[in-house]
Amino acid sequence: MDRFQVEGPTRLAGEVPTSGAKNAALPCLAATLLTAQPVRLTNVPEVRDIRTMQKLLQHIGVFLSSEPGAVTVEAREIGSADAPYDLVKTMRASVLVLGPLLARSGFVRVSLPGGCAIGVRPIDLHLEAFRRLGAEVTMQHGYVEARAGRLAGAEIVFETVTVTGTENAMLAATLARGTTRLVNAAREPEVSDLADLLRAMGARIQGDGTDVISIEGAERLHGAEHSIVPDRVEAGTYAIAGALTRGDVTVTRCRPADLKALTTRLSSSGARVKAGDDWLRVQGTDTLEPQDLATAPHPGFPTDLQAQWMALATQMAGITTVTETVFENRFQHVPELVRMGARIKLEGRWAIVEGPTPLTGASVMASDLRASAALVLAALIARGETIIDRVYHLDRGYDRMEIKLSNLGGRVYRSSFPTGTFPIPERTR
Repeated sequence: MDRFQVEGPTRLAGEVPTSGAKNAALPCLAATLLTAQPVRLTNVPEVRDIRTMQKLLQHIGVFLSSEPGAVTVEAREIGSADAPYDLVKTMRASVLVLGPLLARSGFVRVSLPGGCAIGVRPIDLHLEAFRRLGAEVTMQHGYVEARAGRLAGAEIVFETVTVTGTENAMLAATLARGTTRLVNAAREPEVSDLADLLRAMGARIQGDGTDVISIEGAERLHGAEHSIVPDRVEAGTYAIAGALTRGDVTVTRCRPADLKALTTRLSSSGARVKAGDDWLRVQGTDTLEPQDLATAPHPGFPTDLQAQWMALATQMAGITTVTETVFENRFQHVPELVRMGARIKLEGRWAIVEGPTPLTGASVMASDLRASAALVLAALIARGETIIDRVYHLDRGYDRMEIKLSNLGGRVYRSSFPTGTFPIPERTR
């Protein structure tokens, strides 16, 4: 398994481009199953989860061709409406094939998904949505089976906000007879990006970006071309890195409007923040003031930036309280940060961070995708060498992070060997 060696402390400076959003590309790849015509996606990130989804689509029987940053899918026929455990055990987003396969072929069998161990994250809301649309749904031996004739539009009220649940229901409803209303729908930019693709394919969708989405079912959808929205979590990670290292980092090819919950707090902490239509510049300062936060669905503070913010909080001058409201087990990075010298106390869903605290290099282990990013950020300011094991978690959602950080002046090296020399990654623009 790959690991990172990070030598700190260091100051980051320069420009870093944002890749396409993994959390938008995955539902868009699932949407290609809704039509027999080719769908071309551009600005697709080169990350592990995308490769896993491509393997799943090929297992289903689609024609798929890829090039750097782009994928073309042609689902002329559905060869297999089955997603086995071996293909979905590492990625929760695999559940997104449920909706389009059910709508297109009338039957689907999908293993319960895997992914980061950050909470229970049941798919009950997905299954209830399919039942509301007229499907018969059963779950046994670790698999979900759903079958139906043509689905029928319905009003679906989500008990809690669910991003993948909203996306799955949208995907199924595009081919349903009549109108479907999703109430208490997720408002995330990735949901709107999926809606943009579906509209380009001929779907009739209104209200995305609000908590009520309306879908008027179509007889069939057609091919389209779509550019994936920039990854706001990746952009936010590098913005936090600029503030943390007292650096000067400009994140390009991003959408600052999607990051207001973060940039508002960065400015309040004392960091200097400037933004244009597609760029975000963050300059660190000598003193950062504590900023309490609680994660929440969009437009609140993203849970996917909570761990990175906690790394920043270790350098704030005072007490910072972090409340995790979305997932019940998303503080697995805390013991590893403590190994590096951080002073953090946990009380249920609350973390109390005391700063500023000098960090030192240590051997730490990544437990999930965003925890991995937090450890890399902390290592950038830690004195000495930090070894981060199990960075395959990081590779699920960050496109060549070690190269992007190296181009900013970071000393971050990847190795596939447990011992020995760590090669310096090639610098690219």
